[in-house]
Amino acid sequence: MSLRIKPFWETKKLAQMTSDEWESLCDGCGRCCLNKLEDVETGELHFTNIACRLLDSSSCRCQDYPHRKKLVPECLVLNPETVLSSNALPSSCAYRRLAEGKPLAKWHPLVCGDHKKIHHQDISVRGKTVSEEFIHIDQFQDHIVSWFN
Repeated sequence: MSLRIKPFWETKKLAQMTSDEWESLCDGCGRCCLNKLEDVETGELHFTNIACRLLDSSSCRCQDYPHRKKLVPECLVLNPETVLSSNALPSSCAYRRLAEGKPLAKWHPLVCGDHKKIHHQDISVRGKTVSEEFIHIDQFQDHIVSWFN
């Protein structure tokens, strides 16, 4: 009889994770780096295909992660307290899923062991965005999209 040792994300709460464990939860989809528009009447949040200027569109990773908040003051910096209070995370986000008591998705790199699967499963924003540097704020509404949840 062999005992299965549960992975850290099944045994720890977000607040108990080490910084390395926390960072490894990011699936690399890039959706948190997209500009979103909020309907002022309903409060509903709409995702766009307009990416933060720091998002590397091929890797779906921040080009200056350590300094992102200084360079982009409106950058969403996640921590265990902000995960559930932010409506800017897609329902597929590992941080959000764990905070809601759900398991990681089968395509998540920690589960499947493949960091490229998120791109092959068409879950990431790789190749589907335009940098905010090239879009005027008045045109943001023209870039609302519906992403995989």
